[in-house]
Amino acid sequence: MAQGILVFAEQVDGSFRKIAYEAVSEGRRLADTLGETVTAVVLGSGVDGIAGELGKYGADKILVGDDPALADYTTEAYTKVLFDIVKDNDPRILLLGASSQGKDLSARLAVRLGVGLAMDCITLKLDGEKLVATRPMYGGKVLAEVALEGVPQMSALRPNVTEIVEAAKTGDVERLPIDTGVVKTRVVEKRVETASRVDLTEADVIVSGGRGMGGPDFSVIEELADDLGGAVGASRSAVDEGWRPHSDQVGQTGKVVSPNLYIACGISGAIQHLAGMGSSKYIVAINKDPEAPIFKKADYGIVEDLFKVVPAITAELKNRH
Repeated sequence: MAQGILVFAEQVDGSFRKIAYEAVSEGRRLADTLGETVTAVVLGSGVDGIAGELGKYGADKILVGDDPALADYTTEAYTKVLFDIVKDNDPRILLLGASSQGKDLSARLAVRLGVGLAMDCITLKLDGEKLVATRPMYGGKVLAEVALEGVPQMSALRPNVTEIVEAAKTGDVERLPIDTGVVKTRVVEKRVETASRVDLTEADVIVSGGRGMGGPDFSVIEELADDLGGAVGASRSAVDEGWRPHSDQVGQTGKVVSPNLYIACGISGAIQHLAGMGSSKYIVAINKDPEAPIFKKADYGIVEDLFKVVPAITAELKNRH
């Protein structure tokens, strides 16, 4: 009989992503309601040393797949290994993060398991023993409650929307034998963009620029983002112009973010962009056009030239520091 919560804890280069702690914390909350246990899964190479950290956030047991074959994420290998772990442990609920990796992995895994998947969820609740997820649909215009069928009940959580809670448990670590099966793909080369700023999907503060930037010089918002300890984003129009890389794009065809503070500079607020940042806790819009749609979504709006406003905000922050 299916029992317990299984959580895939994503790590990159030997460090857990923030979504890993969020997912384990959410798993702990659900497990306490059900009176069951939380088992976290860590896959990678050289990850034995970090696995125990998850006990701090509510993992009763931590299953570790540590193997050189898992050093780089590949869909086939990770899906095969996680599928085997799920079948061996028979959890009631399976949680992952809806990061780029998590979306890829959860979709493939759901097909392999033959179960439904609630993607990009912002809240989870229990109706008896049935998991009910809330997720945005139609570009964020509506919030749908999705009741999950099948076992395990499977959900991928949107990063930065669930609380990280310390709830220390035993966190017993168990190392597993690994069988990746036949992997038809391999990583030939990795090109990592050098950046001191935090990843967009995990940033608490994001300062984004749009067509109103007028060109590739984003230095004014980069300075503000640095001062706030945040990340720099961009609208699709800015990316299409070649002003920023696609990795910086926020929106329906870019990254979905949920920071505590989102500052939109020179962004009109097309529905595709709002779908990617609409769940931000506080939204500040800076735009010369008082009719820009972004103002309908913003908590605070400034109708002015961003090249006047942003440097003034940065200067005031430096004075306060």
